[in-house]
Amino acid sequence: MPSEWKQILTQKVQFYGALADEDKNRFEQSILQFFDQVTITAVETKIDDTDRLLVAASAVIPLFGFPHWAYRNLNEVLLYEGNFNEDYHTSGVDRPILGMVGSGAMNRMMILSKPALRQGFEDQHGKSNLGIHEFVHLLDKADGSTDGIPEVLLEQPYVIPWIKQMHEEIKQIQTNESDINPYGASNESEFLSVVSEYFFKQPKLLESKHPKLFALMRSMYQQNLA
Repeated sequence: MPSEWKQILTQKVQFYGALADEDKNRFEQSILQFFDQVTITAVETKIDDTDRLLVAASAVIPLFGFPHWAYRNLNEVLLYEGNFNEDYHTSGVDRPILGMVGSGAMNRMMILSKPALRQGFEDQHGKSNLGIHEFVHLLDKADGSTDGIPEVLLEQPYVIPWIKQMHEEIKQIQTNESDINPYGASNESEFLSVVSEYFFKQPKLLESKHPKLFALMRSMYQQNLA
């Protein structure tokens, strides 16, 4: 990996910066492997090495506890100039979408808003990261059902405890008794992606506020960031 890329990762990706040297090397190799397998395309915008590295880092972080895994259900990531709507238009008033895992004609593709992708890594004190959010959706989808139960990650004994804890946490969000992003109460799939952002961005805070949830996610991702 070029030294310039390592510098970008150090400056922009807090997860990478906290790794030991040996793990940093493995992270870099995973980035290069992602570049070999997935095309990153700019749509009506310009992208640079930083944008490409942030996309790849978003993919590597959730799978870092599984060194030999890769995304088998993704061929291309499209970076848009900003938010978009369900018709993929980036102009007009009603453009609520920041990211999307494609289906149908867009199967095996992902769309990300470039500004939102960058913001997720620039805000190192927040709990949100669009790239991680969408790649967790992709992991959730890998078992054939986008339902908030990532069977490719969850060992069988943890499935029922995860479902129970997920529903308890969603109820707390709905009654304004939680610091988890309210968007996580939209459905089980969004809950998984939202709390995964939290887990990777602010693991110590998640462990403090939601110890049972943190313990389950630590087992799910095979990572103990706190």
